[in-house]
Amino acid sequence: MQIPANLHDLDAAGFRALADARLFEPATEPMGDFAINPEYRDWVMKQATRPAAVLIPVVDGGDALSVILTKRTERLASHSGQVAFPGGKIDKDDGGPVEAALREANEEIGLDAGRVDVLGVMPEYLTGSGYRISPVVALVEENPQLTANRDEVEYIFEVPLAFLLDTTNHRVGSRVFQGRRRHYLEMPYGEHYIWGVTAGIIKHFQQRLTGGSASGWGGRDG
Repeated sequence: MQIPANLHDLDAAGFRALADARLFEPATEPMGDFAINPEYRDWVMKQATRPAAVLIPVVDGGDALSVILTKRTERLASHSGQVAFPGGKIDKDDGGPVEAALREANEEIGLDAGRVDVLGVMPEYLTGSGYRISPVVALVEENPQLTANRDEVEYIFEVPLAFLLDTTNHRVGSRVFQGRRRHYLEMPYGEHYIWGVTAGIIKHFQQRLTGGSASGWGGRDG
């Protein structure tokens, strides 16, 4: 199936077909933060040892699809204050990434698993913060009743799927960290600043779904 020329025309049935065809094939190469910082590839792959899962919840809004994201509270130990997908570490009692992602989504935003149709699990995304993240892609029924867990989530918001798939909204930023310049992806949406690991997972998702190249993120050779 071909992706529509106008991304706003992608409906739930079309998204499901594209996801089934493109998102869940095994990776031929590892993917992670090093895609935009290839010089850190070996370091990231050595660091990323802790299994985690996130839910990419695509809401079927009827007229348009959107994706649920959260703003993490400032008091969390990891990625505090950042925009993120619902998710977290895979616990020993979890049956795998799907169970972990659904559990975390219920704990963080009150998402009822009964309103979620899991489509599959994408190949892992490796982070410099030490995680091997399995993105679990799902369709969510329209108007899910969500409640933020204030211990973990400052607020919940939705972004049009078309916005996240449009590469003109994908930008590259950089800063000096520990004496070396590092690059990162950013996707500002209104007052919401999507960047870092979450932006990297979105880029991974976009490239697989639309058939984009996995190298040269944001004009950087990777």
